[in-house]
Amino acid sequence: MSTQLDPSPILQTAFGFWSSKVLLTAVEFGLFTTLGDRHLTGSELGAELGLHPRAISDFFDALVAMKFLDREGDGPSAKYRNTPSGELYLCSESPRYIGGVLVMLNARLFKYWNDLPEALRTGKPQNEVKHGQKGIFEELYSELPKLEQFLNSMTGLSRMNFEAFAEKFDFSNFKTLCDVGGATGLLCIEVARKQPHLACISFDLPPVQPVAQKHIAAAGLNDRITTAAGDFFADPLPKADLITMGMILHDWNLEKKMHLIRAAYNALPPGGALVAIEALIDDARRENAFGLLMSLNMLIEFGDAFDYSAADFRTWCLEAGFQRFEVMHLAGPSSAVIAYK
Repeated sequence: MSTQLDPSPILQTAFGFWSSKVLLTAVEFGLFTTLGDRHLTGSELGAELGLHPRAISDFFDALVAMKFLDREGDGPSAKYRNTPSGELYLCSESPRYIGGVLVMLNARLFKYWNDLPEALRTGKPQNEVKHGQKGIFEELYSELPKLEQFLNSMTGLSRMNFEAFAEKFDFSNFKTLCDVGGATGLLCIEVARKQPHLACISFDLPPVQPVAQKHIAAAGLNDRITTAAGDFFADPLPKADLITMGMILHDWNLEKKMHLIRAAYNALPPGGALVAIEALIDDARRENAFGLLMSLNMLIEFGDAFDYSAADFRTWCLEAGFQRFEVMHLAGPSSAVIAYK
């Protein structure tokens, strides 16, 4: 008896941009933040968001069907409310807010991914650079408010991984930690909260330093975390027992990846460790679709940058002199890969 094949997975993926755009637009409009802990009818919520009456029920009910909103009752008198996860992750006032990165996806990457075919054929970036503008990093670092907004948007993407790392990794043999490309200082903050014996350094470019200092002070950790400014391609890294790089290596080509790995090796003492936190591609390149899609995103953003597997990382680190390796799953598609000197 033949098995009936089902085209539903094909169609679900093919039409996936519909549901993606609905969610991204809801976040851009501030829908979840506007709702907060209130229960509003469609007309009330639509009026606050400035929506046309024709769009209201389809937009909100699509979000209900997609499980991003809840609704009490049916018809015009029905009231919409946030789901628990929507209130936690998509309301901008929540400490767990991840909507910043969704805003960035909608404003930038949604349109640039339309040029994936050209990226695949040419190997060239398809972002602002293609259109004669500055690259994303050059543009962001030229203006502090824009830079801070971007850094804050990325914290939501990293928070769960950094929290998991702070809880799961055995820090008992380490006294100092340097987070390279530390941005707002989030990794140092999460580790310092859970590992009171560690002294931490957040290292990034000079324009980032005041942003990190502000976040560290707000966390009440000035006595535990310091900041250091420099260019990790031009300057030696601060010396520490443990060096971390959260979503840093994947931004670069192999030559620059190797530069950073060697710089970490030189800054570590014997027995020290380098930790890279990424959406690591599985070694067989069959399972972690998000990691593979992230690598395609690096193609669109930078051309020659790419994500990698633990086996790739081990090969590069052996070449730099590291001796021992392990992999630790963190959250969702992300893991930490650790190399010991």
